[in-house]
Amino acid sequence: MFPTRNDLPESTRTAMIALLNERLADAIDLRLRAKHAHWNVKGPQFIALHELFDDLADAVAELSDDLAERAVQLGGVAHGLIGQVESGSKLPAYPTKAVSGHDHVEALADALAALAKATRAAIETAEQHGDAVTVDLFTQASGVLDKQLWLLEAHLHAKN
Repeated sequence: MFPTRNDLPESTRTAMIALLNERLADAIDLRLRAKHAHWNVKGPQFIALHELFDDLADAVAELSDDLAERAVQLGGVAHGLIGQVESGSKLPAYPTKAVSGHDHVEALADALAALAKATRAAIETAEQHGDAVTVDLFTQASGVLDKQLWLLEAHLHAKN
């Protein structure tokens, strides 16, 4: 850990850095999945989903940046390298043979829901450690993730 004048106890900062890096791995993984779907989606709703997946990737990229920067503010190191993301992500496996819009939406919705759930758990953990700023960050992230999930799930309710 790097020295900082941040007055949170070192034990709190250590716990929050680990928690932030856990969600950072998930968020980077989700962003890569959204870009994968963006590039590879096929079907009659191509353009709508192509744009939706790109918007999701952008929203999660901003979230990733916020998570990483908070970890560094607390004296930590942000774990954003591909190997760290691969070993750290807790998202469910992505179906590599997904081609149709429906398949990609289902896979992304599952991953997004998992990250949203983990983010809500992170709010509670940050509260227990008394880090109001990290609580706020995870609370804002939860709202972004819930909105993105709503946008994806709207496509699952359509009759094709």
